[in-house]
Amino acid sequence: MYIHGSIDFTNLNSDNHRECTMTLHRDDLTAYLTDFLQPDTFKDYCPNGLQVAGKSDIRRIVTGVTASQRLIDEAIERQADAIVVHHGYFWKGEPSPVTGIKRNRLAALLAHDINLYAYHLPLDAHPEVGNNVQLAREMGWEITGEIEGTLALMGRTSGPETGASLRTALIDAMEFDVIHVGENEDEIETIAWCTGAAHSFLQQAIDAGVDAFVSGEINEPTVHLARESGVHYYAAGHHATERGGPEALGRHLAQRFGVSVEFIDLPIPV
Repeated sequence: MYIHGSIDFTNLNSDNHRECTMTLHRDDLTAYLTDFLQPDTFKDYCPNGLQVAGKSDIRRIVTGVTASQRLIDEAIERQADAIVVHHGYFWKGEPSPVTGIKRNRLAALLAHDINLYAYHLPLDAHPEVGNNVQLAREMGWEITGEIEGTLALMGRTSGPETGASLRTALIDAMEFDVIHVGENEDEIETIAWCTGAAHSFLQQAIDAGVDAFVSGEINEPTVHLARESGVHYYAAGHHATERGGPEALGRHLAQRFGVSVEFIDLPIPV
């Protein structure tokens, strides 16, 4: 189960009581994340990688889902040298002027010389630390394949489930008031999922013949499509379903480089 708050991965080093003293150069971290997450292989809605350059030497990293002002403030309080998130800045179609909220966020990062890294689709799809893989591990689902042309994975539940029991399991794991469209007593064995705002993949999941599809969000047409197709739909929270990737990436970086990495969870109600 996810625990709201923060998780410090520093003590994943061999000496569980040793204060982390390792230093990582920004260019080395950038090169490693590029090689590990392969952002150039994705056609994305934002730039992936180093979005805001800060100090060259990195000892403390904060990871989170979204680079909100609140996360930046938490990173400043912890004297972090870098922030690594799933949702960063500079999305396609957003206004270009650096004013208002955008100015405030960038000003805080620059004033404290904090690097900001963001990985959107690469962190959804990664086979080791990706959001989709982490959701499967959290739920105990067996991965059997993927839905062609999407980032969605397919698999089987860890044991017998009904429409109602799967919702309960998701609520317990995600700590979110999951929306379920479908009959509570129906049996569910096969499942597909894609974290975040992937409700548009429901038709592909229907075509793949699964019993249920899980994502983070839902809209009005999705309700009708699920009801009329008979495929169960679960909206388990955009933020809630995408905590796994940043948290797992943080663990990986702590183990790989010995730097201090802390995952900070700032839940939202959608």
